[in-house]
Amino acid sequence: MARLSLPLLKERLSLNPKPAPTPPNLLPAGVLVPLFFSQGEPQLLFTQRTLTVKDHRGQIAFPGGVQDLKDPNLLATALRESQEEIGLEPEVVEVLGALPPIATITGYGITAYVALIPYPYEFHPNPREVKRLLFLPVAGFCDTGRWSTGNYTYKGRTTRVCYWRQNKTVVWGATARILLNFLALMDENPLPGDRDATCLD
Repeated sequence: MARLSLPLLKERLSLNPKPAPTPPNLLPAGVLVPLFFSQGEPQLLFTQRTLTVKDHRGQIAFPGGVQDLKDPNLLATALRESQEEIGLEPEVVEVLGALPPIATITGYGITAYVALIPYPYEFHPNPREVKRLLFLPVAGFCDTGRWSTGNYTYKGRTTRVCYWRQNKTVVWGATARILLNFLALMDENPLPGDRDATCLD
């Protein structure tokens, strides 16, 4: 991939329209896409959810969750959930902009916010929600050989979903769609011909 440029990323995020209100038939959710640089290389932070949470058990995801009544907007949701899940204080986060909202067949309308975070940082994962943190280089998501699509059935409905694999690490569903939208900002399309596959969470 071309070297990720923060100025270019900020410029392109600034061109994204303001996220539209979540359709009433979907639960509004906000997630953070935490970006940092280690030895000059861009990386993303993910969480792996525990097997005891209500939804999406064991899945790899970005920190975030469903909007609370006290949250004034979905960015506030993403920041609050990131603090609760991994101990990331909102004041150390530089929000760069929002990605296009996505809808999932499981009933969520998700808005993702790309944010620059400090690293190293003393994270405090919530053991009830987070099994582990993963720090993965952005370059690895540009490898077309790690992407694939497949069928997924949810409540009797079958559709195509996107997967990214590296050894035993699998990112799929809504998180995969967010990743593809993020990569598109840098003119990367690692899933040629299948870009419109529906990604579920």
